[in-house]
Amino acid sequence: MSRPEILFPLFAGLDTLEGVGPKTAKAFAALGVEKPKDLLFLLPHSGVDRSRKTSVRDVVPPCTVTVEIEVGAHFPPRQKGRPYRIMVRDAGLEFQLVFFHARGDYLQKLLPTGQRRLVSGKVELFDNIVQMVHPDHVLRPEEAGELPQFEPVYPLAAGVTQRQVAKTAAAALTRAPEVPEWIDAALKAREGWPDWLAAVQTVHAPQDHAALAFTHPARQRLAYDELFAHQLTLSLARATLRRGKGVASVGSGNLQAKVLAGLPYRPTGAQSRAISEIAKDMAQPLRMNRLLQGDVGAGKTLVAFMALLIAVEAGGQGAMMAPTEILARQHHESLAALAEAAGVRLELLTGRDKGADRVAKLAALRDGQIKILVGTHAVFQKDVEFQDLRLAVVDEQHRFGVAQRMELGAKGQAADVLVMTATPIPRSLALASYGDMDVSVLDEKPPGRKPIKTALISGARMDEVVGHLAKAVAEGRQAYWVCPLVEDSELVDYASAEARFASLRAALGDVVGLVHGQMPPAEKDAAMARFVAGQTRILVATTVIEVGVNVPNASIMVIERAEIFGLAQLHQLRGRVGRGAAESTCLLVYQAPLSESGERRLKVIRDTEDGFRISEEDLSMRGAGDLIGTAQSGLPRFRVADIERQAGLMAVAQSDARALLALDPDLTSPRGKAARILLWLLDQDRAIKLISVG
Repeated sequence: MSRPEILFPLFAGLDTLEGVGPKTAKAFAALGVEKPKDLLFLLPHSGVDRSRKTSVRDVVPPCTVTVEIEVGAHFPPRQKGRPYRIMVRDAGLEFQLVFFHARGDYLQKLLPTGQRRLVSGKVELFDNIVQMVHPDHVLRPEEAGELPQFEPVYPLAAGVTQRQVAKTAAAALTRAPEVPEWIDAALKAREGWPDWLAAVQTVHAPQDHAALAFTHPARQRLAYDELFAHQLTLSLARATLRRGKGVASVGSGNLQAKVLAGLPYRPTGAQSRAISEIAKDMAQPLRMNRLLQGDVGAGKTLVAFMALLIAVEAGGQGAMMAPTEILARQHHESLAALAEAAGVRLELLTGRDKGADRVAKLAALRDGQIKILVGTHAVFQKDVEFQDLRLAVVDEQHRFGVAQRMELGAKGQAADVLVMTATPIPRSLALASYGDMDVSVLDEKPPGRKPIKTALISGARMDEVVGHLAKAVAEGRQAYWVCPLVEDSELVDYASAEARFASLRAALGDVVGLVHGQMPPAEKDAAMARFVAGQTRILVATTVIEVGVNVPNASIMVIERAEIFGLAQLHQLRGRVGRGAAESTCLLVYQAPLSESGERRLKVIRDTEDGFRISEEDLSMRGAGDLIGTAQSGLPRFRVADIERQAGLMAVAQSDARALLALDPDLTSPRGKAARILLWLLDQDRAIKLISVG
């Protein structure tokens, strides 16, 4: 698909704009501006009121003033490094203009004594003398019309001035064409949004502070364009994935019934709903691409296993892939009892399987004896062949972007894909990262999960914490003790865990175990195994235990230096306890004094166990990029849209994008063609490739 001709002027080199040479173009690149069109989306973030005043007397310094003056005497500096001063007089007051490091001859030309000029800049009081240091603007009275009443302030980078950005943006604006409308007419009318060209012109010429707010119709429209283009891209990716002919896998229900009969409880409403959504997807001849989002302890494993059984009932195989070996082993253990109840052969495959053992497993997989395979990414190595892979379940999504999802789909000829994540993500972010997927949410806790008591304790009371543990161990309980990752250095981190281990061992004896990132995998597994078996009662660990470890008898979680952990991490760690019959507690040990945000984080964790509420709070405290680590999350960087504050727009953009593609999958209708222009304007290269492939 080639770029529409109407956009050619906006895609020319930046140096085709007046006043931009190679050096300036390079400086602009630091602002993400490489073509004239990028300037259209480089929006002013604030503005300065430059409306005319008759005299500086009418304002209260410090503030910005624009006033006409008569230039008086010049006072060049007597010694090096002192300022150059010029006396000036407006309609009601005499004051000084002050310049540092300025050449006298230049200032004589700029401000000749006895002439009138318009000056605009910040006025301040120094020793009761009113001064304007380095005016922003000095104009002849006849040029006064060039100064806008309200001057937009743009983001800057080294080597570019405000004036340059404003001038270059204005030049780029003259190249912006009238474009056909890609927004749904009813939506545009309902929101009162302007046309695209009018919106772009308005945001670059704000009349007042209100025009800079994200709620202003012109800004909202451009934010919507960006979210809509992003959702179109994701929806095209989803359509491409689904267009891959799937295999309809219709379960008979008899294996599922066996498992449900053996369970001590009934699935929650949310679990049953998710299972039926998945079953419906799998029964379609299209490829499933679904995200199963559930908080810690919401029972994702059961839902995933039921989905795997549907694949087996339909005559195929299923695979479950975990990010680490420890997790793969745990999945294998937790599914073993369920697989036995169903009478289905389940095997584990990791990088450790070698030699004859591995060969035998691969053969059993190829001829279909192994029905469900659990493993690390070793499951997707070249020599691993399934007889008929119908469903791939991927655990812990956020290490797994859209590109990997597409690759994964390629492996299982036409396997359905179910992704599980225990990270509750606010809806707006879920749509931004996983808009190409359908989402099932588990928002109820299974019966029998007791609430976890959470308390904040100052590090000064460490002895009490150790005393509390001694008592608990004597009662036969188990505890985790999490040490902080200090300065992100594995060595320091390792030292802090070692030191804590030594002090607890001295106090409590050899019931204390240790696991940290520096240990060889076999030792780590052995230490974990001793804890699972109850030989050690307290496990001192760095955050390696945050994902997925399951020890029902562990009912105490101590998190040291809790204030340096993120909200999501604290929530995940706390979810490691409260899995058994005992009352569980989580002790957040902090170092006083707490910063305001540290205190707010710890209180949020103390006051709620609802992962979704915690994630919304996290989003408002940290912002979207930090929340899921933009670098590895594949979360798009938006230039106009503000995901935190415009979450509602994202949902509208998604349903709108899906609706347009349902009617016009190849974007060939008039609105579809307009949408192609939008995709070009906003660099959605991936979407453009997907259309041309499609």
